[in-house]
Amino acid sequence: MKVSGSKKSCARVRAFLLLLLVLIVQMSPVLLNAQNLGAIPQTNKAVQGQTAAQPEGAFLNLVNWVGNVIAPVGAALCVVMAIISYTNGRGVARWAIAAGGLLMTSGLTRLLEFWIQQGQAGVQ
Repeated sequence: MKVSGSKKSCARVRAFLLLLLVLIVQMSPVLLNAQNLGAIPQTNKAVQGQTAAQPEGAFLNLVNWVGNVIAPVGAALCVVMAIISYTNGRGVARWAIAAGGLLMTSGLTRLLEFWIQQGQAGVQ
C-alpha cells in the first residue's frame, strides 16, 4: 500500500509542530525565570568582583559562555537533528554522539568554572 505525498507532508508538518510545541513548553521555565537585575543596570561587570580587563575575569566569562550557553544549545540542536534524521530514515548515531560530546564539554567547562572560583578564594 502506497501513501500519497500529501499525507506524508501533512504528517511531517504535524510532527514538526508537535516537536516545536514540546520545545516551547520545555523552554518556558527558563524564559520565565530569567535573571532580574532590578532597577539598576549592570554595566562594566564581567564576573562578580572582577572586570573583563583582568585575565581571570575574561577567562571565566569565556568558560561560562561555552559551558552554560553554546554547548547546551548545540546539544539540543543535535538532538533535534537526530529526531529529524530518524523520521527521514537516516542514521542518528552521529547526531547522538555530537550531542553527548557537547554535553560533556559543558560539564568539563563547568568543572573549570568551579576550579577558577576556588582559585579566586585563595589558599586556605
